[in-house]
Amino acid sequence: MEKGKLRISIINIHGLLKKSGLEIGRDADNGGQTKYVFELAEFLSQHEDVEHVDLFTRLIDDPALSPEYAIPIETVNDKFSIRRIPFLGKKYKSKEQLWEGLDTFVDGIVQHIKFHDIFPDWIHSHYGDAGYVASELSTILNIPFAHTGHSLGYYKKKKLLESGNSEEELEKKFKFKQRISAEERTLELSEFIVTSTEQEIETYRPYENFNLGKYHVISPGIDTRKFVPYYHIEQDSNKNLEEEQRKYWVAESISKFLINPHKPIILALSRPDRHKNLHTLINVYGKDKELQSIANLVIFAGIRRNIIKMPESEKEVLTDLLLLMDKYDLYGKMAIPKKHDVENEVSLIYRYAAEKRGVFVNLALHENFGLTVIESASSGLPVIVTENGGPSEIIPTCQNGELVNPEDASQIRKSLLNVLTDENKWRYYSNNGAINIQKHYSWLSHVNQYMELIKENLSVSSRLGTKKHYDVINSDRLKRKVENLLVSDIDGTLIEPKLNNPGLEDLKTHLVNRTDTMAFAMASGRNLDLVKQIIKDEKFPSPDFIICSVGTEIYYIKGNDFILDKGWAKFLAGRWNREDIENRLKEIPWIRLQEEEAQNPFKISYYYDEEKYDREALIKALGTGWYKVNIIPSHGKFIDFIPKRASKGNAIKFLCRKWSIPLGNVVAAGDSGNDIDMFRAPVKGIIVGNRSSELAEYVTNKNIFVAESAASAGILEGLKHYKII
Repeated sequence: MEKGKLRISIINIHGLLKKSGLEIGRDADNGGQTKYVFELAEFLSQHEDVEHVDLFTRLIDDPALSPEYAIPIETVNDKFSIRRIPFLGKKYKSKEQLWEGLDTFVDGIVQHIKFHDIFPDWIHSHYGDAGYVASELSTILNIPFAHTGHSLGYYKKKKLLESGNSEEELEKKFKFKQRISAEERTLELSEFIVTSTEQEIETYRPYENFNLGKYHVISPGIDTRKFVPYYHIEQDSNKNLEEEQRKYWVAESISKFLINPHKPIILALSRPDRHKNLHTLINVYGKDKELQSIANLVIFAGIRRNIIKMPESEKEVLTDLLLLMDKYDLYGKMAIPKKHDVENEVSLIYRYAAEKRGVFVNLALHENFGLTVIESASSGLPVIVTENGGPSEIIPTCQNGELVNPEDASQIRKSLLNVLTDENKWRYYSNNGAINIQKHYSWLSHVNQYMELIKENLSVSSRLGTKKHYDVINSDRLKRKVENLLVSDIDGTLIEPKLNNPGLEDLKTHLVNRTDTMAFAMASGRNLDLVKQIIKDEKFPSPDFIICSVGTEIYYIKGNDFILDKGWAKFLAGRWNREDIENRLKEIPWIRLQEEEAQNPFKISYYYDEEKYDREALIKALGTGWYKVNIIPSHGKFIDFIPKRASKGNAIKFLCRKWSIPLGNVVAAGDSGNDIDMFRAPVKGIIVGNRSSELAEYVTNKNIFVAESAASAGILEGLKHYKII
């Protein structure tokens, strides 16, 4: 890496991203976010302090889509590459279908980074699924990350529930539990959250980890080379000819619908989404003969080929728009073109409307920011826009249009007539937009602010260093090739003396006879000495490794030797300061340290008085760094403080990366809530029949098998279910 310059990894999983011809509006997953992320990466790569930008997304090899999405590495410019990682097959999928494969995606990125030696200095994630991926990568590589939410699961779920959908239906379709959990973790672990407006920060407030997040408002930028005022004349004669050609075809695509194409245009441009409220605009226009006499209505509602074959929600919206056009007999007055070239034509559509002395309208029920508002304004087109969300901060700053209640038809009508019939007002809004958008909302301004925040955070970062840290994870592999792994909790799962240890002897026989490609691990809250005692007392066949002391230690077994995994220890060391935590906890009178043998470098163990237990007091004592610590009380008398990174589930992932074992080839067995962490897909879970009450609601599904038999007998039942024995 060139001294002082940064390599940045951007994660955007579900968008169709390529060097040219972005398919914005193709479906609900390819809207403003896709364009925003691509342009952010492009303009970041032009910053003098950036060595390279790597944009990680999903590899798609689908005959129905461009073959470009199947190219593993696509060079956009000499400092910007799109890197596509395969997971969950080759076909294009909606973003809701991708959650189950995110750990595979993480593994793919880690291997790709290592193979190509492109360890980043900084990571930035976009949307909740990428937030999960960035949290994992940050933990694995010890690299800080920032996050942009774009939309939030909590808010979307609330709106859908208010619309009459059932919680069960929504969970099945949108995976809200996973999404909201990922968003909570992102708030907890990210260096900061980027929002477009001050209002957007408030949308995070319902989250439990709201106060753990740090928020920075950086307004999105637009490409001010492309979105120029309608009166701008291109100096390059060749480019000017291309622009004239495109402009002609834009005019053709609109005017063929209209009896009088020379009238001003009321323009709307968005995805066919109910939330965008396009039907209200048609109702206002359709009911008002004066508006119809003054202007034509033009709506670009995404890209469509055959409405019948579109997703149900989009099909419903487009059908309603066409039926409303028919209801008000708007033929010859209203255009709803089937498609447009997002990359090359959107700016020309705005300029065409501005030349006609038209107006741009965005009546979304809520708009996080409003990228179309600044794009149209930069083209010199006045706007009438929703007062809900980001536009309420844009309009006062730029004085380029009017804010309206998107559900108040009379207010919308009044604003339309005001702008369309008052030439002085039209020019005032047009001139202000063209000047002020360039001043306040350029990508150059956005990127400069963002780079200052990165530098500020890296200057105080506690990261260990990237490549060196990763090499620790991958060193000292076992010599044999391991393809499958069985991990089991001990107490209540492998053994249950109260039930006379059902199935234990049969399971031991199976473990003795396992092949070299099958590894076995014990996972326990017990310390190493107590695990050794269990192995001795129950005459267990030797495991390949042990995860113990509440996930803070990993040991390898070679003959009679138990070898501590130093890589795991270094992994846990990030953001962990044992001495500081002990000192802070001295002010808590109702806890006292356990004996020396109960402690280890990454586990501080206390006895506590159950009647006086106060979690909030512990959090207060730990101070602002409390979120780096897991607080684990147990049995009403013990309490452990361990690094946030330490858990059975994370230890399994660490070992799988070290041994190159696919997570889908791991089977984990447990009986209590402490074991849930091990069951994250694609790991296959076994819940034994004698499960505790916190697992009572679990049922057998794709990734979890709920056994009828108890303890080891239940493990054997699960192994048969997964066709492993």
